[in-house]
Amino acid sequence: MEQTNHPKARVIAFYLPQFHPIPENDKWWGKGFTEWTNVAKAKPLFKGHYQPRIPADLGFYDLRIPEVREQQAHMAQEAGIEGFCYWHYWFSHDHKLLERPFQEVLSSGKPDFPFCLGWANHSWTNKSWEAGTRKQKEMTLMKMIYNEEEYTKHFYDILPAFKDHRYITVDGAPLFLIWKPLDFPNTSAFIQLWLNLAKENGLPGIHFVGLQQNIENGNIPLHKILTRDIPSQGSMLYKEILDNGYSAVHGRGYNRAEFLSRPLYEIVFRGICNRLFNHHIISKCDQRDINKHLYTEEDKWENVYPMLFPQWDRTPRSGKKARIYTHSTPEVFGEQIDQVLNLVEHKQFEHKIVFLTSWNEWAEGNYVEPDLKFGRGYLDILQKKLLKE
Repeated sequence: MEQTNHPKARVIAFYLPQFHPIPENDKWWGKGFTEWTNVAKAKPLFKGHYQPRIPADLGFYDLRIPEVREQQAHMAQEAGIEGFCYWHYWFSHDHKLLERPFQEVLSSGKPDFPFCLGWANHSWTNKSWEAGTRKQKEMTLMKMIYNEEEYTKHFYDILPAFKDHRYITVDGAPLFLIWKPLDFPNTSAFIQLWLNLAKENGLPGIHFVGLQQNIENGNIPLHKILTRDIPSQGSMLYKEILDNGYSAVHGRGYNRAEFLSRPLYEIVFRGICNRLFNHHIISKCDQRDINKHLYTEEDKWENVYPMLFPQWDRTPRSGKKARIYTHSTPEVFGEQIDQVLNLVEHKQFEHKIVFLTSWNEWAEGNYVEPDLKFGRGYLDILQKKLLKE
């Protein structure tokens, strides 16, 4: 597939593969569990709450079907999206989950649409997909293993993907994103090992990208929250990642934006109810306010790749413990796209990377695929902003 027009930015969309059953999810969550399980059972929690969210053009799809993957790629390409960043669940050489859709894309050569991998390097617990909703004690279902032997096996497992002509590169090197970039016992040693292996196997290197919020949630004094004096900590947090050998940072600003967007009474009252009475009241943010606070000066750095964040509602997974963004529409998303295009305007095109969160995180209300309410609205506004204006 080729773009018919040159896009104004390199938009890469995160892609969730959990739309097919696997034996492990059958065991942990019930027979036939997929992302659709939580989506379909969601209920509105207040008047006007948009739940459940029902897919339109693609229906309740199964990612084992090649035609679905082709349709998704065609929609994304038409909207100006450069490629998908498939979430990659590698725990050890013997324990990989949800790998089938990407492996079939890789082995079949279809769809002919760019891709890269994002390593979701976190252990799975019995609350992974229903965070905060289960009353039993949290326990680990699948544990991440970090050691040199596993690093080497991991590299060679995905080397065929790195060498595929569809793999997204930056400055000639394959892009590899890591969810928790500093969780390794020795981050720089892991990165150096992979860089050495890359060169030994004919690659110019690897463009490592670490994902990082621009504030540390647990490190903000209450008086700062109450006075709305929450400056970005991106300069410090991003620098730490870069100092550990990463090529770039995928900066995320929604945690800070939520603190600055939520009404003060809600922050205080909800905190009291949660801590003293273990009672959860509904927490809302206006997407228009989120947009005002989502970006900071660090997003203009050449080696910082900002996010696009069209909508968010995790209640299908977490019920009242989730946060809900209201007034999310394609038009409001269009305003956000304008902001991010201004941020990357003066970067080299190779580094005008923007990560779209997300293509299909339906149980987080975080997607641009067509639904019954907005149709192709989110894709249409992407196309307009990226390709037509």
